[in-house]
Formats: sequence, structure tokens, C-alpha cells
Amino acid sequence: MTEFKSDFLRTLKERGFIHQISDESGLDALLAKETVTAYIGYDPTAPSLHAGSLIQIMMLHWFQATGHRPISLMGGGTGMVGDPSFKDDARQLMTIDTIESNIASIKSVFANYLSYGEGPKDAMMINNADWLRGINYLEFLRDVGRHFSVNRMLAFDSVKTRLDREQSLSFLEFNYMILQAYDFVELNKRYDCRLQMGGSDQWGNIVNGIDLGHRMGTEQLYALTSPLLTTASGAKMGKSLNGAVWLNPDMLSAYDFWQYWRNTEDADVSRFLKLYTTLPMDEIARLSALGGSEINEVKKILATEVTAMLHGRENAEQAAETARKTFEEGALSDNLPSIDVPAAELDAGIGLLALIVKAGLAASNGEARRHVQGGAVRINDAAISDERKVIGSGEVTGDGVIKLSLGKKKHILVRPTA
Repeated sequence: MTEFKSDFLRTLKERGFIHQISDESGLDALLAKETVTAYIGYDPTAPSLHAGSLIQIMMLHWFQATGHRPISLMGGGTGMVGDPSFKDDARQLMTIDTIESNIASIKSVFANYLSYGEGPKDAMMINNADWLRGINYLEFLRDVGRHFSVNRMLAFDSVKTRLDREQSLSFLEFNYMILQAYDFVELNKRYDCRLQMGGSDQWGNIVNGIDLGHRMGTEQLYALTSPLLTTASGAKMGKSLNGAVWLNPDMLSAYDFWQYWRNTEDADVSRFLKLYTTLPMDEIARLSALGGSEINEVKKILATEVTAMLHGRENAEQAAETARKTFEEGALSDNLPSIDVPAAELDAGIGLLALIVKAGLAASNGEARRHVQGGAVRINDAAISDERKVIGSGEVTGDGVIKLSLGKKKHILVRPTA
């Protein structure tokens, strides 16, 4: 078992972040003797990242916390192509306007985890469109493309699995790994970046960058990847029954984000405390030793700590208190998620299934019907078994809302509006 000298690798190892390192001893020695710059790239495929990206964001956080300089690289250039790694189909191509809009929306999250500025250890937000969009194609082929072996590229798992399934891989997508490799070289040239980090599915792309750097005369570059996480039951991180667990507050409330972590499976609690919070390891060890009913209190701590990093301590504690009032006291809290419905629409009456879909508690009428048939749906805490029921203004309580519930943990306030 490797004993690391550098604070960064020691921290990552004890918290479970490390899957592979290209040169453990070389990277450890570099990190122990000087301030190092590292980056992780994020392609703007949506207006928000989701919880599946948190492990990489936390790696950048710890990189800065242990005295180094992190770069959050926005894929304004690579986003025009789309990473084909382990994807069954090509990504939908986005316009430049959509890419720029998504980047502007995504950026806001990083300031909660990193400190940006002009100092030698301050984080940097950089867009690879700065060098990729202006590339001269023929010069790029001659200066960069000549260093890539198609035979070797075809052997990478990310490409091979797609081809083995006889699914088309476009020439556009095939270029992605070349562009990502070139990013690493360009970041080294501009900012002395020596390390690229990412999920284990990025290993081939990152190693390509190291190899390209060697061929183009950079100093030694390094790769570090984290494991691809699933929950104990095999579910993909960042996905819930209602879809992606978004990081932007306008796409998922602090309360719903808190609930996602509160619902962590027992077997995942200790691992998630290490990966997604900054609690000291001795405190995590103490919490991890608790069992029985106390595990639920530990889950609340996990949920509050993870939510506090993203949404702020006040919002996290408010989410915890809203949950306590709702579940332990049966009280109605104004801080529960809500939707606005025109009063005229309620006066006319809305079908129960349509309201469940409108509230985001089901993706379709069919799914909503199954919830009703399973006895999971309640209006103002009263179970509803009639899927044809019409909800109207008569259900509005003295608090001026209708409480729509799915199971014991999902509640939406329906607010009539003028």
C-alpha cells in the first residue's frame, strides 16, 4: 500500500477518491515539493451539472485546500463535438448560443467549492473555446494530428465498446479525444498545468494528453482518475426517481437536494461522508460506527453537510428543519417545494394524474396512475385511490395551499395564483 508524502494524495487516498494514477511516485514527489496546477474539464451539455459531477468538483476542492491551483475548464470548444466515451449514441449537437448559455449557468456552482482570484493558488475558470474555435484545420492536422495512431485510438475501451456493439461512431466524435489531449498540452503551455483529473471513464483521453505532451515537448504530465460511483444497490450517482439531481438551485431546490442525500442507502453513508463532505476523518469514523436507528441521524448530518457546501449553511439547516417539521411533527412548512397553478384552473378542476405530472412527481400519466394504484398519493395527507379524481379549489386548505404527497418523503405545495 503506497504511503504518500503529499497532503493532496494522502487526503484523496484516505477518503476513497483514487482509482488510477499514471505515475504515483512522480506525481507525489511533484506535489510534495511545489505548487502544482491541475484541471478537470466540464462539457456544457445542460444548463447545470448534476450530483454525479460532485466527486470531481470535490477533488478540485481538496486540491486547492492542500495548497495547489485548480482549473475548472469549461468545454466551450469540445462541447461543440461531444464526448463519445462509453456512450451508445452520438450526443445532440448544440448551437454556440446554447453552449454559451449553459456555461454561464454552470459557472455559478463552482464558487461554492473553489476560491477564484489572481493569486498563485487561486482557482481559475478557463474556456477551451479560447484556443479550439480558432484552430486552422490543416495546421492542426499537421502539428497535432500526426502524433495520433488510429490503431491505438481504436483500441481504447471508450471507442472499442461502441464499435463492438456495431453502433456508429462519427468522425466528429472520433476527434474528441484529440481535442481533449490538445487541451492538456495547451493548458500546460499557458498555465504550467501538470495534472489532469477526471472519472475513470476518462483515463484513455487523459493518457492521450500525456502522450501528446511528450511528443510535443512538454515536461512530464500526469493523470489521476476517481472511481465511477454507483450506490450500494447499483443506481447511478446523480440520478433519482424524478430524474437528474441538479446542482443549480433554479433546477433543484435546496430542500430536494437535501432529501436526495437524506435518502442515502445505509451501506453508502460512510463512503459518502468521506467523498462529499469536509468533515474530519475522525468524526467520520465516529459517525460511521453508529448503527440501528442512529444511522438516520447520520444521514441527516450527511445531507446537511453536502447541502451546506452547495447551497450555504443557512439553506441546508432550513431544509433539515423543514423535513423535521414535515415528517416528525406532521406540520405544513412554507419551505416545502411548491408549484403555482392559476386559481381559475383550480376552479375548473384539474385531473389528479395531470396534477401529479405538473408537480414533477411523475414523468407521465401512466407513472402517476401506478403511484395512485399503489396507494402512494395523498392530498392534504388523505390517501387518494381514485385515479379519475378531479382536484379543485375545494381542496385548498386554510393555509391557502393544497398539499400533494407521494409516499412519505415527497411533498409539493400547490399554490393558487391570480
